[in-house]
Amino acid sequence: MKSLSDLLENNKVWAEKIEQTSPGFFEQLSAQQTPEILWIGCSDSRVPANQIVGLLPGDVFVHRNVANIVNQTDLNCLSVIQYAVEVLKVKHIVVVGHYGCGGVKTALHNERNGLIDNWLRNIKDTYASYQAELEGITDESQRVDRLCELNVMQQVMNVSQTTVVQEAWSKGQNLTVHGWVYSIKNGLITNLDVSIQNNEATNTIYKIS
Repeated sequence: MKSLSDLLENNKVWAEKIEQTSPGFFEQLSAQQTPEILWIGCSDSRVPANQIVGLLPGDVFVHRNVANIVNQTDLNCLSVIQYAVEVLKVKHIVVVGHYGCGGVKTALHNERNGLIDNWLRNIKDTYASYQAELEGITDESQRVDRLCELNVMQQVMNVSQTTVVQEAWSKGQNLTVHGWVYSIKNGLITNLDVSIQNNEATNTIYKIS
């Protein structure tokens, strides 16, 4: 690992390169941020939001946590969603998991890991809902990857059930929630085709009229 001073030097080189390529970039960037995408991803250091979709700073509003979970009591995540939807007026919320996720893998086992076990309870609930399918997969890595997909699908639903998103849809705001999974092995994203753009796909008990 490089020293922190090396990182600071890298920052100078990076900033100079950006400014040479796009003069005035940072001046324009500092004036406002107008991203159309909120990215909800995993904290894993190998899954950098902007880089893997080829976008520059300012193009993606990002929230990351262990295993890309949208918990209805997580005020941090909910505040990010509210700001993105109500202030930035993003058009897309993308929940992005990744194959081989350590959080998902941990949730598959019954070991004690401390505080994180409470956080991963959400994934265990998803496992319980699809237990027959998952236990029918004999290869553990394939089982983990399938649970990674199911977890993303559940978080897409969780996002769509938040009061912020429900309120936006009730006002006719153009907003779609998507689910993707990234592969660290080849750098490619898989679209799970679980996009939701209104509350018609939401269970009636969650709907706000």
